[in-house]
Amino acid sequence: MQVIIVGAGPTGAGLALMLVKKGIKVKLIEASRDFKRQFRGEGLMPSGLDALEQMDLLKLLSDIPHRTIDAWEFLLSHRSLFKVNEPIEATGKRCTTVVSQPHLLSAIIQQAKTHSQFEFIQGEAVQDLLSVNNRICGVKLGSGTEINADLVIAADGRNSIIRQKAGIDLTKLQSSMNILWFKLDSGALSQSSNIFYSIIQGKNAFGMFRGSSGQLHFGWGLHADDNYNWKTVNWVEKLVATSPPWLAEHILKHQTSLTQPLLLSVVVGRCDRWSIPGLLLLGDAVHPMSPIRAQGINMAFRDAIVAANHLVPILSNSAANLSQIDAVLPLIQQEREPEIIRIQQLQAEEMGQAELLHNSALVRWGAKTFAPIIRPGIKYSWLKRQKQLRQGVTKVTLKADSL
Repeated sequence: MQVIIVGAGPTGAGLALMLVKKGIKVKLIEASRDFKRQFRGEGLMPSGLDALEQMDLLKLLSDIPHRTIDAWEFLLSHRSLFKVNEPIEATGKRCTTVVSQPHLLSAIIQQAKTHSQFEFIQGEAVQDLLSVNNRICGVKLGSGTEINADLVIAADGRNSIIRQKAGIDLTKLQSSMNILWFKLDSGALSQSSNIFYSIIQGKNAFGMFRGSSGQLHFGWGLHADDNYNWKTVNWVEKLVATSPPWLAEHILKHQTSLTQPLLLSVVVGRCDRWSIPGLLLLGDAVHPMSPIRAQGINMAFRDAIVAANHLVPILSNSAANLSQIDAVLPLIQQEREPEIIRIQQLQAEEMGQAELLHNSALVRWGAKTFAPIIRPGIKYSWLKRQKQLRQGVTKVTLKADSL
């Protein structure tokens, strides 16, 4: 059996490695010439760290840029609404970790390259799908090269070309906010705890943490009713005006290092079907996630594990046939979809809280004025959502025969 995986992100690279370890031939195709994009999600929740450990990849983190998140703190009108230290769980052994995704993907692919069954085709975009008798049987590259396969797996992200070529519709879920992404030198703050701050001042809000490279990362919420053109804003002034005094001083001191804003257009949705004969969609290609609590990379690795559990027994069986492959594809959706639906619901609830504060001056005034009284309730509500966002909703276990 030969498998083509389109997209060398966390889903594609992780699944490719698990398959080639079992002697299955895999061609991994990646359109980009390298992994250095302007933005790649860095946040590994305990669920993602657990997935990496099961895949025997957690040890890779020691050799690539990474750092833990030490705490979460919400600042409203320059006052602390509440703060939670990591690990959040009383018996937790893992803290949220930010990791350089380009380095992690490169390390996973280097492991895959040690197997003769693996081929990495980089810098080549897939142009179309090939089919015979209404079954997908390979891909056509932009160069015109055609590659046949017994199974094609699309892991090519939220704007998936494969999904479009297969005619599989993405149902978009409502999202009323996009994100502007900035980076800034951390300076003296590099010596402080790495706290993920959610900072709210009036109708403006942004998140901030220290990324894997050590720079400060800012994610500024853009709302549909914002009455300014983000492209012409003096962002040093706007960030300073929104920040508490200690951060405003830091931004002014290091303002020349502030990067130009990068617009992250948020797409959230799900496909009703994850497969057609000969083709399986995984990760953001089939269920693009909101950036809230960095679920994309975590769900990607969990998708890869479940897919491996179902595919390895079939693909490694020399007596297996194509109809047997097609028969297990819906089972992958059946197992993964409930968690994806619930995680997206939890992300929507987090977004709803942010929207409430953005839209209502009265709510902001009440939260600020009565913070000491309402703090326990708000903290409890937040922690309740975090349990599943951090640990996952369903149990995902890599089976022994997929190791």
